[in-house]
Amino acid sequence: MPTPIENKSLKQLNTFGIDARARYFSGFSTAEELADLLEWAGSRRRLILGGGSNILLKEDVDGIVLHNAIRGIELVNEGPEHVYVRAGAGENWAAFVAYCIGRDWAGLENLSLIPGSVGAAPMQNIGAYGVELGSVFLELDAWSLGERKLCTFTLGDCEFGYRDSVFKRRYRDEFVILSVTFRLRKKPIFHTAYGDIQQELQRMGVRDLSIRAISEAVIAIRRSKLPDPAQIGNAGSFFKNPIIPNAQFAQLREKFPDIVGFPDPLGKNTKLAAGRLIEQCGWKGYRRGDAGVYDRQALVLVNYGNASGKEIYRLGEEIAASVEKKFGIVLEREVNVVP
Repeated sequence: MPTPIENKSLKQLNTFGIDARARYFSGFSTAEELADLLEWAGSRRRLILGGGSNILLKEDVDGIVLHNAIRGIELVNEGPEHVYVRAGAGENWAAFVAYCIGRDWAGLENLSLIPGSVGAAPMQNIGAYGVELGSVFLELDAWSLGERKLCTFTLGDCEFGYRDSVFKRRYRDEFVILSVTFRLRKKPIFHTAYGDIQQELQRMGVRDLSIRAISEAVIAIRRSKLPDPAQIGNAGSFFKNPIIPNAQFAQLREKFPDIVGFPDPLGKNTKLAAGRLIEQCGWKGYRRGDAGVYDRQALVLVNYGNASGKEIYRLGEEIAASVEKKFGIVLEREVNVVP
């Protein structure tokens, strides 16, 4: 079993760059190491940490932080149309996507450059540019903290929703994801209608569409709009895009003609652009000390250096309150707040 470290700084292990500390800390690279560490931890508070890209640490962790470092990428099966690829939960997500694109395995290209780890992807049901993880997901293996055994979750078991899964609700803090298996296509189905992908492909001069070209377009768009966590601390989108009934959207549009919304696939609801709501409340580019709102995308809260988790949390609360007061829309955080 790895020996836990005492009083470990977590600044380099969360993309917000919050300098919170763990009373005890250890990485684990196998299910056996995880089980041993959990036994050692006993009744101490436990926090499982992956890539740290979707978390806001409000204060120090008075317990043990366990960092998922399970690696490995394996082609486990292959059929006429699909390949089945298993990746360790500790693999870097962006590197895993690049690995698959390099082998012409299609399905993940729209999810390029999303920060974080493979294990965090199904917890959040990550999505971008018209594609969600659930569309390429086969199954995952997870360790049950209560029953202390390995469990397998299928697509239906995960109950994926918009930036949501069973692991964020009913099974919150009850499982540790160890590996994820993906069902990828040998012949791609291109998704270019969402956002600025088509315009970026034209700007790039792409004539023969490919998953590599889509990936490069997505990467270019993300880099133009979102801050690099290595330069400015952030966790990407701080809030979810609200989904409201079409009738409510029509009423809002009469009062606020500039409001932006997109119809859902079933046509009954509209997904609002939360960043535009925040921007119309005057927050874009706002800064208070080292806590602020990114000047290119109001949906992203940032740490310019030494902001505390509490300072960023309070700023998020103020933003949400102003949006609710002006539009009557309740924003839900996409970022997980600890504690």
